[in-house]
Amino acid sequence: MNAQVDAAAPAGMVWIPGGDFRMGSDHHYADEGPTHTVRVDGFWMSRTAVTNAEFARFVAQTGYVTVAERPLDPAQFPGAMPELLVPGALVFAQPAGRVDIRQIGYWWSYVPGAHWRQPLGPSSSIDGLHDHPVVQIAYEDAQAYAGWAGLQLPTEAEWECAARGGLDGAAYVWGEELTPGGRHMANLWQGEFPWQNLCADGYARTAPAMAFDPNGYGLFQMAGNVWEWTADWYARRHAAEASEKRCCIPRNPRGAHIDESYDRTDPTSHIPRKVIKGGSYLCAPNYCQRYRPAARHPQAVDSATCHLGFRCIQR
Repeated sequence: MNAQVDAAAPAGMVWIPGGDFRMGSDHHYADEGPTHTVRVDGFWMSRTAVTNAEFARFVAQTGYVTVAERPLDPAQFPGAMPELLVPGALVFAQPAGRVDIRQIGYWWSYVPGAHWRQPLGPSSSIDGLHDHPVVQIAYEDAQAYAGWAGLQLPTEAEWECAARGGLDGAAYVWGEELTPGGRHMANLWQGEFPWQNLCADGYARTAPAMAFDPNGYGLFQMAGNVWEWTADWYARRHAAEASEKRCCIPRNPRGAHIDESYDRTDPTSHIPRKVIKGGSYLCAPNYCQRYRPAARHPQAVDSATCHLGFRCIQR
């Protein structure tokens, strides 16, 4: 990085040089493919996910109320039990023993009173967690913070370019091995998910936002810890690459159209979905191996969970 770029660096942000890179993967989950070349312009990105302390300053200055703290509209949730139509969010609870991992209801539940200040419910708090990523953040909340800060949310292509840290095509943000030399490089789940958490990396839930080594661009925790929102609508596959000629490489691509983002396999689903990236502390080798830069997942825009946060960019 040259001296001119260093001098202009916004507080807490690092320069992502952009350029051409191979996006996606043809070797893991189907929605990561096809691998294709894209080009992104350079931009600034926050070194860490937005922390509880940073989000608290935003709320203190604006009086903002997150989606998880607002009353629910019964019309948006036809057939829901009345006792669930109260403010809250999704919380993970570790089962006591082995369960059917095809049934997420064994470990996820809607908890009334769960929100960013009480991420696990009314009996929890963020005391002592001010340097951890803020969670229980819906897409609207992330957008509101970014707008207040004069920043933006990254596109999926920008996020993946940044996460790769210059290691184009590498499986992980740090290289080709999950635990090189037996060293844990991110806050993930060790053991058999969802009932056995060995915490070999030192954390049962979120870790401080600057735990573990940064990637090649100086970004912390672009894998594991918490999922991160992107600005792109979700589609089941990347658009096929039209040509390898440089003149045809997509520049600063955006994701799907909103109508492609609905879950058409679920007739009750009427909420559009954005792409989230990076995986979380709940990702394990036996379940959700999405702690890779190519990995992606759909998230309903109105949903907040205890392992979902965000970070910002400046173009």
